[in-house]
Amino acid sequence: MRSKKNTINAHILIACQVKDYGAAIARFLNSYGYQTERCHDAAGVLRNVGRRFYDVLVLDLDLAREGDVDLVSFIRQKNPDIQLILLFDSLTIERALEGIRQGAFFYLPKSGAPSDVAMVVEKALHIRSVETSAQDFEQTVFEELVGQTPVMQRVVEIIQKVAPTDSTVLLLGESGTGKEVLANAVHRLSRRNDKAFIAINCAALPEGLLESELFGHVQGAFTGAEHDKRGLFEEADGGTIFLDEIGDMSPITQAKLLRVLQSGEIRRVGASTAQKVDVRVIAATNRDLVEAVATHTFREDLYFRLNVIQIRIPPLRERMDALPALMSHFIARANARYGKNVRGMDDHAKGLLQHYDYPGNVRELESIIAHAVILADHDTIRARDLPEPVQFGRVPRLALPYTAEDTTLTLAQVEERHIRETLEKLNGNQSAAARRLGISRSTLWRKMSEYGIKQS
Repeated sequence: MRSKKNTINAHILIACQVKDYGAAIARFLNSYGYQTERCHDAAGVLRNVGRRFYDVLVLDLDLAREGDVDLVSFIRQKNPDIQLILLFDSLTIERALEGIRQGAFFYLPKSGAPSDVAMVVEKALHIRSVETSAQDFEQTVFEELVGQTPVMQRVVEIIQKVAPTDSTVLLLGESGTGKEVLANAVHRLSRRNDKAFIAINCAALPEGLLESELFGHVQGAFTGAEHDKRGLFEEADGGTIFLDEIGDMSPITQAKLLRVLQSGEIRRVGASTAQKVDVRVIAATNRDLVEAVATHTFREDLYFRLNVIQIRIPPLRERMDALPALMSHFIARANARYGKNVRGMDDHAKGLLQHYDYPGNVRELESIIAHAVILADHDTIRARDLPEPVQFGRVPRLALPYTAEDTTLTLAQVEERHIRETLEKLNGNQSAAARRLGISRSTLWRKMSEYGIKQS
């Protein structure tokens, strides 16, 4: 049992229809030193989550709806940092699986021992603590991460000067260079740092949906608009909104964004009146906006509104001095995400990473490190754990042995394949497979459920 000396100051909400079962879970967690609260219906969940922050919510799926509100989806949207543990029975197993897909941490049968639930809660808090440490690292040492080349020192200098103002900022650079990290740094160093920072990729949504997401809509504005909806500018009121890939925004939405920047007012889709918002705008693109203005695909007046402070971010291959700090950062993040305990990498692996040219920049480096952490059999990454393009230098994508229809496997696919192959080699022995993979038995079970790997 956990020592009182190791108590984490965590707040846990236990929402369980069976009061005695919820009370038993609470007793175990209280003995660990955690602070618990309990409720027994969906209304109680909404009431408690609305009035305070919780680190963990243990949610009985029999309480997972309140009218038209899906509590799992609602809670994940309102508090994406909460660790959500779902309790299911035979009638709610499909909802439990859907909850995992929506980002819940784990699911357990309600027939399980309260001590098992408490153990999973403790694991969730440990992972959350590691992830929080990684976030704190990112927030406090971004100067280290971007590197010490003169051009990056100039970037940091500009960020420190512009952050306390309300000026718009335009970040330019190749995809994956870390534009969102720097936008977040501007927000954190500003007077708005206690308000929301909301990021949206303008290229990821079709024109009609992007407009609704940014500015909201009123009931009946279009087919499917059954309720009034607040847009992201309203959600970010008092804070900062980061518009990534703004070069892909349609001319119609560009015009509406220009009005926001000029007047400080938004109008929901279908509304007849406007409303004031106080939002700082940071925009980013990997496109040449000067050329886009010349070809009339981007509004010149909007360009000048956004381009008050312009910051160009060089690609990773031009600031390789940042590589050691980035590698350590991403190893820590991957350990937390995948339940591993990798401490570093050998000299051969480091050398390969130092000589790779990173066409995908920092985002590609994070993907490479995650790939290596997943495949590492020990606490040290070796050359063989790295993706083959890194091991053998730049290789055309069609020449890669694991490509299909010119599409490289995703990290999730790599992880699924590795788990399946390990289980096959060990004749389905899950305990042995967990040891070989360097993860806990419960993590393996969760991953098998996530990837639909049948238990033998």
